[in-house]
Amino acid sequence: MTLMSKLSKPPTLKPFKLALIQLGNISSNKNDNIKHAREMIMKAASAKPDLIVLPECFNSPYGHVHFPVYAEKIGFTPGEPYDIGKSESESVKMLSSAAKECNIWLIGGSIPERDASSDNVFNTCTVYNPQGELIAYHRKVHLFDIDIPGKIKFKESETLTGGTTLNFFDTEFARIGLGICYDIRFPELAMISARQGCQVLVYPGAFNMTTGPLHWELLQRGRAVDNQIFFSMCSPARDTTAGYHAWGHSMVVDPMGKVLCEAEEGEQIMFTEIDPVVFNEARGGIPVTKQRRFDVYPDVSVGK
Repeated sequence: MTLMSKLSKPPTLKPFKLALIQLGNISSNKNDNIKHAREMIMKAASAKPDLIVLPECFNSPYGHVHFPVYAEKIGFTPGEPYDIGKSESESVKMLSSAAKECNIWLIGGSIPERDASSDNVFNTCTVYNPQGELIAYHRKVHLFDIDIPGKIKFKESETLTGGTTLNFFDTEFARIGLGICYDIRFPELAMISARQGCQVLVYPGAFNMTTGPLHWELLQRGRAVDNQIFFSMCSPARDTTAGYHAWGHSMVVDPMGKVLCEAEEGEQIMFTEIDPVVFNEARGGIPVTKQRRFDVYPDVSVGK
């Protein structure tokens, strides 16, 4: 039995409005960051999108030294009811109340999460339905450990632990797969999500000023075309006074590799209409999803 055969049938992709919040003014004050994120969610919700997305690490400065300091306990177990009222996470409480008040789906970017049992710290994305229920989450699988001589050295593994699961969630308009930032460089994650029926992938992310100009757009267009899906990454705004300078340029790419929208570097809310016609035409006209040769090479979605 393959992994695909174990899954429920994904919802039919329907038109929906996607909002990306390229959040700025992320300071050392967590309460201020949470308050500002809520204000921007309310602002985005006034345009009545179906889904709102926040960027990676919206409640804390980005940096491995900051993650343990800002980490919050979430205690979410997939498939089990989650009591928001008893949550120890102020970020989760805010995101839940905002989703419920605005009656929208909300991908809460990511926050540093401390596991209550292991004390390990993760970079974690949480998802909320229009009733404010926490229904899915994703712990960043691939940790950003790089060293480009003379340009940037960064090692998330000094304080973070990598997640061990691939994750998606179903709405009434799409099946949406999750990843975080560096996860995009590992094509297997996107391949598996697409073969699990995801029509849209959303990765909160924060590329830097070295890798951003080189690969931010390239990787998103590549993942979108390879898998014939919509792909989106939501970045924090660039702050040159911070220790980490984000590239910005949050964007959405369609299944043919066309960039539907792209932010600049500052704080910005972008809205994009996701059109299933493009999805269906891409898969109908160039039917790679039906032409794969698993007799020649393995299907990575089957698992171990």
